[in-house]
Amino acid sequence: MDLEDEFNHLDLSGVDGRSESRRRICDGCGRPENVCLCGSLPSEPISTATQIVILHHPHEHRHKLSTVPILTKSLLNTHTIVGRRLRRGSSPLLDSLHSSSSSSSSSDQSPRAIYLFPGPTSTHISQLNPNPGTVLIVFDATWKHAKEMVDASAEYLSSFAIRACLDCDFGETGGNIFDSELILRREPFLGCVSTMEAAARALRSLEPNGPEIESRLLNVLRDMVRFQASHLKPMKPRPKLLKKGQPKKDFE
Repeated sequence: MDLEDEFNHLDLSGVDGRSESRRRICDGCGRPENVCLCGSLPSEPISTATQIVILHHPHEHRHKLSTVPILTKSLLNTHTIVGRRLRRGSSPLLDSLHSSSSSSSSSDQSPRAIYLFPGPTSTHISQLNPNPGTVLIVFDATWKHAKEMVDASAEYLSSFAIRACLDCDFGETGGNIFDSELILRREPFLGCVSTMEAAARALRSLEPNGPEIESRLLNVLRDMVRFQASHLKPMKPRPKLLKKGQPKKDFE
């Protein structure tokens, strides 16, 4: 989820701070009026039995392509924490799970909370058997920062949450905005997705009407990607720079 090179090629004419339209921000979705998503958002935030906790990295909190603001306007039961780790005091909801974890029966195989992050120790979310009202924890950051956030939060989460994942292939390079109608920024590995798509895919497995919720969220994300792609300028190949002292090659 690193910053996209193509983001530097965004056509900001009529969208940047020098234009009048850029200063007109929609009160409904918080985006510039010419890329307003209010027509795509649910008329009312979608209610879920699942509580979604989002650890939002401070850098992403200021990033124009973050999907978290749109996700929180689409879902009712979301809780956003701006920070770099989860620990006691970060969230009353998580603290209650942490405090009561010692009294839980060891024979209870249903996870009380799930945090999404791929890796060899992660269980595919389809293999879990969560109870209604399970807490879903997602980390919103670049790939590098998200890994640091997960590592920093692991000790706190270990007593009450299970690490889960969606489909991910570390052997294949991820796509970009030109490859998929759901990708906003270049992804490091195949299967890595935006926070909004990850939440939508997870809710498909966690909610009784999961497929419907997934579809509605992904429709919003598609419109967001479409608006963003419409402001991309064609990318020109960059000339290859020669190292100092390296002779120039003659090309026919």
